Amino acid sequence: MDEEDLVPLSYLSQYCYCPRRAALLLVDQQWADNQFTAEGTLIHERVHQEGREKRGPSLSLRGLYLHSSCLGLAGKADCVEMQAATDGVTLPGWEGTWRLYPVEFKHGERRDEIEYEVQLCAQAMCLEEMLGGRITEGFLFYEADHRRQAVMLDTRLRGLVEDGARQLHAMLKTGQIPPPRRSSRCKGCSMVDICLPRVRRSGRDYLAQLLRDAQGEAP
Repeated sequence: MDEEDLVPLSYLSQYCYCPRRAALLLVDQQWADNQFTAEGTLIHERVHQEGREKRGPSLSLRGLYLHSSCLGLAGKADCVEMQAATDGVTLPGWEGTWRLYPVEFKHGERRDEIEYEVQLCAQAMCLEEMLGGRITEGFLFYEADHRRQAVMLDTRLRGLVEDGARQLHAMLKTGQIPPPRRSSRCKGCSMVDICLPRVRRSGRDYLAQLLRDAQGEAP
């Protein structure tokens, strides 16, 4: 797959949050910020400053570019931690073998968000394709409470990554945007004024009722 055909890896998180939100970003190229997305952008701009840090047997790389031809994804990892290990992988320019752990930074306090875990797992799968080996664990780091949450990158998460990647490419190919589905997540979504789930749903319901009435009047 050519590089220009790769979908931004971060859109997997958007898709898991809401497929319509992801399609508005990917197909219509629309975006709107709110307090939460702006805070997240600031965090990622800071941690994406490319560089490396060596501490004893550990090595950290920030802003590492990742890609996967199999998944059709590309993006940057906030941080990839590497621990010297006899069962690890080799790294260009470094001696020995290393075990890899992707780390994704998030704003706010620790919370359970499956879309974050899927995004983290996608980073691991990109690294596996690029460098070989198997990555079984990664971490989510929450800025507000400075806590790390370990995430096991199991078969379930890998399946969600593969399905999400397929759906994103299908959206891009067909140009179709899923219809709105109101949920509790709409309240905190920065795209709510673009998506207009309440207005669009009301309009759909109104048209549906007109069609039902027309069918009822047909001979």
